[in-house]
Amino acid sequence: MNLDKLPAWAKQLVLLLQSMGGMGLFLAAFLDSSILPLPVINDFLVISYSARAPERMPYYALMATLGSLAGSFFLYFLAKKGGELMFRKAAGHRAERIRDWVNRNDFLSIAIPSILPPPMPFKAFVIAAGVFQMNRRTFVLALVLGRGFRYFAEGILAVRYGDQAFDWLKHHPVEFTLILLGLVGASWLVTRFAFRRAPPRS
Repeated sequence: MNLDKLPAWAKQLVLLLQSMGGMGLFLAAFLDSSILPLPVINDFLVISYSARAPERMPYYALMATLGSLAGSFFLYFLAKKGGELMFRKAAGHRAERIRDWVNRNDFLSIAIPSILPPPMPFKAFVIAAGVFQMNRRTFVLALVLGRGFRYFAEGILAVRYGDQAFDWLKHHPVEFTLILLGLVGASWLVTRFAFRRAPPRS
């Protein structure tokens, strides 16, 4: 990622977050998932840190995942109080499609957007989860799996390819996304099987 292409404020913010280690990753993910969009900066930081210290890769991926979870929870609870207007402002012309998707596929409506890169309107799905009262356990599980797969996969690529992992992602976004979608889909099937209700005894 070429920092010179970023606006001055964004470049300074990235440099500040880089100097904070794992807590910088947590903060970046929290801000990006809640009040301040920071597209691809989280991914850049996960890859950058993991390439420099491969043995700490799980820690960096975990901090990014927890930061995203905290930021999304913050937005989720705001949405529960802010209601429909907040959702429609975030979703724009996609509002009705997102509403239908969330109502029909609660787990996947968070898990899938959480692994996809911009311009996927991830926050609109988080807000919809709050507005439409999605089960908290489902929300947390879907987000942790989606974001966790994404950041851990980026960390693994960084350990394997070093700083070139970011360039690999830029040139192979479809392959990367399909692998993660497959993992999320498998997790969804396992989760449905594990938490399905037992049939009542006669």
